[in-house]
Amino acid sequence: MVTKQFRGSPEEADLTRADSLAREIFSDIANKWAFLIIDVLDERTLRFSALRNEIEGISHKMLTQNLRMLERNGLVERSVHPTVPPRVEYTLTEPGQALRETVHRMCGWTHQYLGHIEASRRRFDA
Repeated sequence: MVTKQFRGSPEEADLTRADSLAREIFSDIANKWAFLIIDVLDERTLRFSALRNEIEGISHKMLTQNLRMLERNGLVERSVHPTVPPRVEYTLTEPGQALRETVHRMCGWTHQYLGHIEASRRRFDA
């Protein structure tokens, strides 16, 4: 399926359409690694290795793919400094900062209901 490019005003966008650009955006940012990268970056600028050290279990490949996707969507800015070896840093853009607030609320919700969800899963699986 070809994704429809957005035209018109944001208020006119039909987010429920199968060819909606919004669905592609949802798919990109609604994954555990993107959420964790946004949460860890917070209001800081970090190098790739620092990000990887702070997100336990993320592979080099997954971090690279998610940073590229976040950069493509304009949520993360990548800065390359001309040193040997090159120093590459990542920071959230203005839209990334706005999304960070939502991510923080999702993390808070997770902390609040983690016990409830765990108990519910045990009952369901029994």
